[in-house]
Amino acid sequence: MPRLPLYLALVVLSLLLVPPAISTAQQQTRPDAQSALAENSEGVTRSASGRLQVSAVRLTESTIAIDGRLDEAAWQGAPVIEGFRQREPVEGAPATERTVVRVLYDDEALYIGARMFDAAPDSIVARLGRRDANLDADAFGFFIDPYLDRRTGFYFAVNASGTLMDGVLMNDDWDDDSWDGVWQARTRMDDEGWVAEMRIPYSQLRFRKKDVYTWGINFRRDIARKNEQTFLVFTPRGESGFVSRFADLIGVEAISPPRQLEATPYVTTRAAFTDAADGDPFNDGSDFQPDLGVDFKVGLTSNLTLNGTVNPDFGQVEVDPAVVNLSDRETFFPEKRPFFIEGSSIFNFGMGGSNNFWGFNFGNPDFFYSRRVGRAPSGGLPSHDYADMPESARILGALKLTGKVGGGWNIGAVQAMTDDAVAAYELDGVRGKAEVEPRSYYGIVRGQREISEGRHALGFISTTTVRDFGDGNRLEDQINGSAYVAGIDGWTTLDEDRTWVLTGWAGLSNVNGTKDRITSLQRSSLHYFQRPDADHVDLDSSATSLTGMGGRLMLNKQRGRFYTNAAVGFFSPSFDLNDAGFLWRSDLINGHLVLGYRWYEPKSFYRRIFINTSHFQSFDFGGNRTEMGFWGNTFVQFKNFYGAYVGGRFAPTTLNNTSTRGGPLMESPQSWVVFGGGDSDSRKALIFGLEGWRWQNVEGSNENSLQFRVEWRPMPSLNLSVAPNLSRFENVAQYVTRIEDPAAGATFGNRYVFGHLEQTTVAANIRLNWTFTPMLSLQLFAQPLISAGDYTELKELARARSYDFNVYGRDNGSTFDEETYEVDPDGAGPAEPFELFNPDFNFKSLRGTAVMRWEFRPGSTLFLVWTQTRDDFTDDGRFRFGRSFDRLFDAQGDNIFMLKFTYWLSR
Repeated sequence: MPRLPLYLALVVLSLLLVPPAISTAQQQTRPDAQSALAENSEGVTRSASGRLQVSAVRLTESTIAIDGRLDEAAWQGAPVIEGFRQREPVEGAPATERTVVRVLYDDEALYIGARMFDAAPDSIVARLGRRDANLDADAFGFFIDPYLDRRTGFYFAVNASGTLMDGVLMNDDWDDDSWDGVWQARTRMDDEGWVAEMRIPYSQLRFRKKDVYTWGINFRRDIARKNEQTFLVFTPRGESGFVSRFADLIGVEAISPPRQLEATPYVTTRAAFTDAADGDPFNDGSDFQPDLGVDFKVGLTSNLTLNGTVNPDFGQVEVDPAVVNLSDRETFFPEKRPFFIEGSSIFNFGMGGSNNFWGFNFGNPDFFYSRRVGRAPSGGLPSHDYADMPESARILGALKLTGKVGGGWNIGAVQAMTDDAVAAYELDGVRGKAEVEPRSYYGIVRGQREISEGRHALGFISTTTVRDFGDGNRLEDQINGSAYVAGIDGWTTLDEDRTWVLTGWAGLSNVNGTKDRITSLQRSSLHYFQRPDADHVDLDSSATSLTGMGGRLMLNKQRGRFYTNAAVGFFSPSFDLNDAGFLWRSDLINGHLVLGYRWYEPKSFYRRIFINTSHFQSFDFGGNRTEMGFWGNTFVQFKNFYGAYVGGRFAPTTLNNTSTRGGPLMESPQSWVVFGGGDSDSRKALIFGLEGWRWQNVEGSNENSLQFRVEWRPMPSLNLSVAPNLSRFENVAQYVTRIEDPAAGATFGNRYVFGHLEQTTVAANIRLNWTFTPMLSLQLFAQPLISAGDYTELKELARARSYDFNVYGRDNGSTFDEETYEVDPDGAGPAEPFELFNPDFNFKSLRGTAVMRWEFRPGSTLFLVWTQTRDDFTDDGRFRFGRSFDRLFDAQGDNIFMLKFTYWLSR
């Protein structure tokens, strides 16, 4: 084991050199305390502990119509809540415009009425967008912590045009907008400003039954033209904690959490028109598939909710972008399927307590990567001329349980079953069928207990993947039979003010399969046990299981002008989460130290400045240093709300244990990176941004990338954004292939072939969002991509632990035929000639989606979807934009049309 840098000791030293942060108690005694004005309103008081209290009144005599008017008598009789303070732009100053809020409740729901006064009502920014859209518009938000755990909750917001926004609160500081509740809000603008009226059913909240309730509560108002954010209770800049600062909502009593029962059946019709190969017996160019299914939600208790889905449909989601991946790593795509997105934050592992997690080549793993469930088939087919391959393994059903149980435990569990996937194929006119993905079970259980209002926590996670092959199934040698992962995580705050937080996690993995399968797994890009010069791993061809460990410990200073973050972590060579999770790399020991400082009070030319610097190192378990570097960056936001950043990284010469894809170590030359960018004022109708970077090493490899982004809002309901990207990559040693040859003694009996690659890529992300009403919208997305790679100077690694190469046709008497790609590596020597392939490529792709979405009643939606993909590939590595563009649009497109109807039922 290598000796690690003493990062944690350096952090302790930095603590001794920096004056202690002002405590929370001290801040509350300042004359300009952030909540001083709030206490002057009739609906706000202060408890004995010093926390603000907000009063709610029961609605007894009339029904509230959610119309944005606040003209019912009940509103006039409710206590007034006001006294908002700025977080932006002048921290702690009174709001420039008055906001008045009232809270009512009845047996079924909370009602929030807010009057946003404005001295210039004609200047209110009212932009219309699809739900959860970030529009830089005037808005009002309501936050609630119904468990009163001071760490979690929900938020509900609406902007001046009526666009709804909602989500969950977690880890005291974080939020997630993937959750969509069923609630109502209406807005209305007049000559005094604008009004927001909300009705939030208790069925959308989770709380324990009591006679008298106390909930955490907060309010926020945004005034877009002034870039003003005001709160009833805000988090000062340079500090952490949001939910833990909430006021208490009092006055709610004699209500019961409802027994939630919801069902959303769906019906779909899908028509696919694709480019069929000549003579393909399985595809005549068209396919029609009607389908139906149901999602449901059951409140088992006031604290536990069961979500389920039978035959789920995910057809309306946006297509994944095209990528050209020349690395040995799997491409990560984010989850887009609603069933798995909703409530997914409970399954975040190792990412709690602290408000900042830095990586620096560590790549914190996902213990549950939900895209493994219903994945594309991973088994191969027998030899064939034509095949009908399923796009994914069908999910027969899935259940998700989330909530709280006794002792303060937050729990989550997912159980899912996918059917086996069978492909049809034809060889020489003879047809057959073959299984390409076995029936599989996925089970995930997550629990976490928070102690002392979130000052400390302890949690666990376990994942189980089991596959049913049956007797004599050929897939047993291609796919893992079962996999089990267990982990514990937690955090502890080291001081009363929660300035210093120590977080950590540890995990254990176990994968099982046949001898051939586990041998293949050991040789995969995640492990590379076959490396000939690695004395800390051995390829065991008799093994039927693989067991490994991983873990990380991190110390974070998260309050004050000066901040720091330090971490050490490891993945053992046999650690493997990838049956139900996602892991970038194993065989890694990593550590880093980050030091930073921030200026967050506006001065002569800036509003805020952040500066960071860091040092990081990585080793493998053989003690080889595989990464080392020094990194720094600076961000400035100017007085006009433009922002800019600049930074760089320097990396000295190290060794690389993956460049030869399972071969010996290879030198990684000294390199450096510079980067920078900026954005204009996001409040404007026309927004632009620019970012670029350059990487270069001392051997001549380099990469230049430039991206420009422009966003235009010609009217409040229309948003167009275009983000073109140009990159130029030159790698003097891009891996091509491996040729077995006993004569290659310097590289352990194999020739590791590389080439000089010049790759040019042009791409763009184009989006058009047109929102006709808050419930009716059209979204268009298109991603054109052209990438050409030209390989020259094919060569082989001369010796291990070096960056020296023998160029074919030039060195060692070798010969190279540019027409046939035949190589004789040593001319008249003993090595046998061999033939390479032409690695040049020219890939063109156009992918796009159009989605019309109409929420015709709360929770019930009609989708109309059109998806098109076009691809073209040639082995001409020259980049010729005009010709490639023409070929792309000449290519036959695959078109998929879908209609989906969902209807929300609730009791």
